[in-house]
Amino acid sequence: MGLKKLCDTFGVSGYEKEIRSVIKEEVKELADEILVDDLGNLIAFKKGYGKNKKRIMASAHMDEIGFQVIKIDDKGFIKVRGLGGIPVIQSIMNRVKFKNGMYGIISNGTDIDGIKNNIKKLYIDIGATSKEEAEKYVKVGDIASYLGDYIELKGDNVTAKAVDDRAGCYILIEALKKIENPYNDVYCVFSVQEEVGLRGATVAANRIKPEIGIAIDVTIASDYPNSSEGSNKLGEGTAIKISDGSVICDEYLVEEMISCCQRNNIKYQLDVIDGGGTDAGAINKSNYGVKSSGISVATRYVHGPNAFVNMKDIEASIELLSEYVNLEFRF
Repeated sequence: MGLKKLCDTFGVSGYEKEIRSVIKEEVKELADEILVDDLGNLIAFKKGYGKNKKRIMASAHMDEIGFQVIKIDDKGFIKVRGLGGIPVIQSIMNRVKFKNGMYGIISNGTDIDGIKNNIKKLYIDIGATSKEEAEKYVKVGDIASYLGDYIELKGDNVTAKAVDDRAGCYILIEALKKIENPYNDVYCVFSVQEEVGLRGATVAANRIKPEIGIAIDVTIASDYPNSSEGSNKLGEGTAIKISDGSVICDEYLVEEMISCCQRNNIKYQLDVIDGGGTDAGAINKSNYGVKSSGISVATRYVHGPNAFVNMKDIEASIELLSEYVNLEFRF
């Protein structure tokens, strides 16, 4: 299965049924055990055979950011809240698709200068002319995701909606295909509700009780005009997480990850961002504390309807993850 299918599939935070079904079908023959927990996490377990094996939890979140209806006004315009961090200005004049199949356009109820980052200044227009007409198609509580076509661009780059974190899901699936008889017990977790507070990974980590945590996610690229301060660049390889707003990665695990790249000629860069977070933060604080790390993909326009990644970076991340879980960790 390709990245395109993963990105195209609906799966807003808390409503991951469709994307979970797609992933489950793909991994069901690749794991020794498959479990879906009560929160909706999909856990694929691969038994390890090493003498000094560890329990490794490698987590990529299935959910994408989205919109939830909170009100329909008298003229049929739809007010929404964000499920996850919505880039408000970037959302204007983009299309959305509701879970029930209805389409709409995001627009703004005031001038750009007055919007700042307030999603309450936006509305969705489905073409209805009254509240009564709109309610035939959309109701309070309904959810929508961006429409963002998967498109191949120049230089091994692709763009799509839901790259965060279907890129990570793709990496986890492809690595699972390469992991035949791992040294360590590997729990591949496709987690839910990451975008609204790392909820799925929190629950999964408490179940698994891992000794090592790895978050597979995107990270912020800083190689385009008006981007944030940082070092990540598209095409410079897998991004080994050092720290972000949710976690300071374990020094030993980071060193082992760097050494793994060097031994296997995997192109890599070092990832430090001053905000945001991944499932590594949830795993790190679970139980009585877990050594955690991260494998990331530098991404332009994160959370937007047209995020931007490099397939060579994704391939490097697949290679790193499949090699890393076979190491003998000594602690």
